[in-house]
Amino acid sequence: MLDRATIAAHEGRLLDLIAHLVHIESPSTDKPLLDRLADELMTLFARVGTVERIANPSGGDHVRVMVTNANEPSLPPTLVLCHYDTVWPAGTVAQRPFTVTDDRAFGPGAYDMKASIAMIYAALGGFGQPAPVLRRPVVLLLTSDEEIGSPTSRALIEATAAQAAHVLVLEPPTEPDGALKTARKGGGAFRVTITGRAAHAGVEPEKGASALTELAHQILAVNALANPALGTTVNVGVAGGGTRPNVVPAEAWMDVDVRVWTQAEAARIEAGMAALQPVTPGVHLTVRGSVRRPPMERTPASIALFAKAQELGAALGLTIQEGSTGGGSDGNFTAALGIPTLDGLGCPGAGAHAEHEQISRQGLIDRTALLCALLETL
Repeated sequence: MLDRATIAAHEGRLLDLIAHLVHIESPSTDKPLLDRLADELMTLFARVGTVERIANPSGGDHVRVMVTNANEPSLPPTLVLCHYDTVWPAGTVAQRPFTVTDDRAFGPGAYDMKASIAMIYAALGGFGQPAPVLRRPVVLLLTSDEEIGSPTSRALIEATAAQAAHVLVLEPPTEPDGALKTARKGGGAFRVTITGRAAHAGVEPEKGASALTELAHQILAVNALANPALGTTVNVGVAGGGTRPNVVPAEAWMDVDVRVWTQAEAARIEAGMAALQPVTPGVHLTVRGSVRRPPMERTPASIALFAKAQELGAALGLTIQEGSTGGGSDGNFTAALGIPTLDGLGCPGAGAHAEHEQISRQGLIDRTALLCALLETL
């Protein structure tokens, strides 16, 4: 088994690889830059397994890596999920290049989640001997669009997960406690469009039907769908309408964010949004959207995976805790299929999507050792 001391000997190479990946910028919507990093990942992971490039005309190409040198090659594989896109626009690295201090390393995309790519590369033997001895085959997916909701990779993730024994997601852990994630909220987005009837506000307002007045009613109706006791949040984050102060507004709209812990709440919210009815005479409303990312519900299977990670962590001298988060990941998709899924196995740090984004150097070593142990024993 690769222990913490063995991983620590590779720390310099791990940090160099993270720096290299950070400096190849990969904004979620920039296909040329994404494909440049996909090129690099194809070359990198060809050293540890069979690589396949999945063409994606709508964004960056996805990369699948299959590693079959396992003690029990006939067992269903472990699926490992990473994404290589970031929220940072091109040019950010020039302003904030990768830097290393005594205990931390900083850089856009390092924490979420290019450090995780370096971790799985090391855990699969990318730095050479001693290499881990896998219990079962491993399939690694490196996708290009997680930060924008995985519109092109979801089907690939779900199809691959259907053949796997379990799924390990290398998103960062919860902070500041570094807990692994056995539950995540599902998330959805809706747009409500309201069409009224314009009229002169001073001369004949009675001939109009105000879309903005209706919007006010609908905001209250949508807010009423929230259920704080169950953790269900509904947020009208952006809204607008109208043209001029002296015109009864004929158009209005709002964008709604929804987060839920359970599929039952997702279904209730979708039904509630579909059932919205206008209050103002003469107006019409249209609702589009859904809970696109299902919740990752805490299940006996996910608890069992966590318990194994906790046991292996203890053997490594690590204290591993269990947690949950309101944000979603690609693990939501696999958990919703009933595949045992454990999330938050990436590098500890802080500042996801923030200018102070950083990783812990000790956490990098510790969690790489834990990842190795999981791949060797699950």
